[in-house]
Amino acid sequence: MPTFRRQTRLLSSPRALRVTSYRTPGKKVAALPTATKTAPRSLMPAAPSAPPQAGNHAIALTLPVPPSVNHQYATVNGRRLLSAAGRAYKAQVGQVVWLKLAQSPHRAALMAGLQSEWLALSIRFYFTSGLRRDVDGGLKIAQDALCEGLGLNDNRIVETHLYKHIDKDNPRIEVHLAPASAS
Repeated sequence: MPTFRRQTRLLSSPRALRVTSYRTPGKKVAALPTATKTAPRSLMPAAPSAPPQAGNHAIALTLPVPPSVNHQYATVNGRRLLSAAGRAYKAQVGQVVWLKLAQSPHRAALMAGLQSEWLALSIRFYFTSGLRRDVDGGLKIAQDALCEGLGLNDNRIVETHLYKHIDKDNPRIEVHLAPASAS
């Protein structure tokens, strides 16, 4: 019986590897507040007339629309992997986040605030058509890409707001990430 060996391809040049640690040494994150019996508050805040402004502990970005769910993942040898389109989107968001942080005079305070508190994420999707995309289809990859670009673990997001709008000429997403108590 013939034996088969898997061929390994040697890389001709070194490849960059990004290792991200979400743990802050010696720093503990406060526990989630416990539920109290109070009057229920609205789950969906009223839409502001203008996009929220980023303060010292919040970040607001305009990003491209993420690929659809059908284009985010690929099946290779029975495993679900992030597709080339998904990887390219995450890389593009990482560059936008890096540029925004580089231009911010408050980046140290911003990062300290985002790393020490629970987070609230608001995303406004501006699609070319109201019927072709679900509002939640781009949430996961946008959230992952934003948090990865900031060096944060996305499990710290405890509040999410999604909005769907139509803008045929300028499809985009407007993202606002802030401490949960400040949003």
